[in-house]
Amino acid sequence: MSQLEIKLKRSFIGRKDDQIATAKALGLKKIGQSVVREDNPAVRGMINKIPFMLEVKEIN
Repeated sequence: MSQLEIKLKRSFIGRKDDQIATAKALGLKKIGQSVVREDNPAVRGMINKIPFMLEVKEIN
């Protein structure tokens, strides 16, 4: 299964609580931090909720 590298590009300041919770559920805490997650529907749903805050790359 492929993996996704997810990087936080924008601040939590001024964001709604559910958007902050989604980013933290992905494991992101600071701007510029990146995590690697499995590519599955649950992770894709979280990414689609806050696409303006993230940069996503596929890793094969």
